[in-house]
Amino acid sequence: MENSSLIHPTAVIHPEAIIKKNVHVGAYSVIGKGVKLESGCVIGNHVTISGDTFIDEETRIYHSASVGEDPQDKKYDGEDTKLYIGKRNLIREFCTINKGTAQDHGETVIGDDNWIMAYCHIAHDCRIGNQVILANNTTLGGHAEIDNYAVLGGATLVHQFCKIGSHVMTAGGSGIQKDVPPFVITHGNFAAPIGINSEGLKRRGFNTEQLSAIKRGYKIIYRQKNSIEQALVELKKLAIEENIVNLYIDFISRSKRGLIR
Repeated sequence: MENSSLIHPTAVIHPEAIIKKNVHVGAYSVIGKGVKLESGCVIGNHVTISGDTFIDEETRIYHSASVGEDPQDKKYDGEDTKLYIGKRNLIREFCTINKGTAQDHGETVIGDDNWIMAYCHIAHDCRIGNQVILANNTTLGGHAEIDNYAVLGGATLVHQFCKIGSHVMTAGGSGIQKDVPPFVITHGNFAAPIGINSEGLKRRGFNTEQLSAIKRGYKIIYRQKNSIEQALVELKKLAIEENIVNLYIDFISRSKRGLIR
């Protein structure tokens, strides 16, 4: 511990935990043996951080969260698995984030600059990119993948192994049972595509030509009654002129559960 003056006297810190300078730990929080907190992290009251968990600079975890606990997976048998959380994340009250399992990559990974609101659950082996927003009560099943800039509305439920592409937006209460391509807005349970995230894309600086190409790609996937194989052929033709369409192609190529329809 490099600066014990920022640790509340009621906090319980394992002597082998690594806590860098300018880390705040609130009252009654518990920091376990394998935990590493980089400089500038802020840990609220009654937070439990356990397991082989690395949390990078300036991430803030609010009160009563559980981070790095064993996966909720019957196959888990005490293997040495990990949780990695990147920089400048905001993790709000009562979130639960589990470490990985030996049956996958052995780690749960959260990137940088994400906003994870209260009562969210991120299960074992999930992979979350950067600049993602998970609104309150969002639940990710094991092995789910969320790409950069996705926004998941409150109480979105993501089935295990599902992938959600970059710049996706899900309406509150969406039930995601298959993969969601980039740029798409979803609604319902089971979730269905209802268009592209035009407003979000404009806010992120996408120009008129890019938005037009994204809309054309969406129509190829969803409005022209193409099979996935046929859609890929047409998307590759479009990508010769419009590079942004490659995000659709790359995503569909790694989809395993099929796309929402």
